[in-house]
Amino acid sequence: MSAQNLAIARKFKPLVFILLLLPALWMLYLAILKPELLGADPAKNLVDETGLWAIKMILLALAMTPLRILTNQTFWIIYRRMTGLFAFFYACVHFTVYTVLLLGLDFSQLGIELTRRPYIIVGFIALLCYVPLAITSTHGWQKRLKRNWARIHKLVYLIGILAVIHMTWLKKLGLTTTWPYALALAVLLGIRIGNWLKNKRHTHALKPKSQP
Repeated sequence: MSAQNLAIARKFKPLVFILLLLPALWMLYLAILKPELLGADPAKNLVDETGLWAIKMILLALAMTPLRILTNQTFWIIYRRMTGLFAFFYACVHFTVYTVLLLGLDFSQLGIELTRRPYIIVGFIALLCYVPLAITSTHGWQKRLKRNWARIHKLVYLIGILAVIHMTWLKKLGLTTTWPYALALAVLLGIRIGNWLKNKRHTHALKPKSQP
C-alpha cells in the first residue's frame, strides 16, 4: 500500500471514531431525555443495548485482520487498535449500566450474581481479559513486549468466544436468537485460521530439503 493511500486512511480515523461513538451518544440521549423510547423497562433495555453494542464492537475489532486478508489492503490495520478499545469501552459501559441501573450499586448482590449466574461469570471473565489488552495497546508497550505482545493480544479471540457465550446463555434460547453473531465469529476466526495454515504451508515449502 502506498504512503499516499496510508495517509488518506489515517485521515478517516476521526470519522471512524465518531461513527463508533455514535451508539453510546444515542443511548445516553435516550437514557436522559427520552427514556420512554426504551420501552416498559428502560433500565433492562439499556443494559441489553449496551451489551449488544459491546458484542458488535468486538466482532468489528476481530474483522480488521480478516478484511486485510480478503482485500489485500493493509489500511484496515490502522483501525484495529481503535475498534478494539471501543469494544472495551462498550463492555465497560455495559457492566457499569448493569451494576448501577439493575443492581443499584449493591456490590454484595454483584458478588452473588458473580457466583450463581453462569452468563454473568462468563461476561465478567471476558471483561477482565480486556484489561491487559487495553493497557498494552500502545506502540510503546508493543515495543517493550515484542513477541509477547502478540501472545497477550490473542486473548481477543477468547473474548469474542466468551461474549457470544454470554449473550447466548443470557437469552436462554440457545443459538436461536444469537446465531448471526456466532456465525460471524466463526467466519472471522475461520479466515484467520485458513490464512495461518496457508502461511505455514508456504513457509514449509520454502524450507530447503535436507540432502540424503
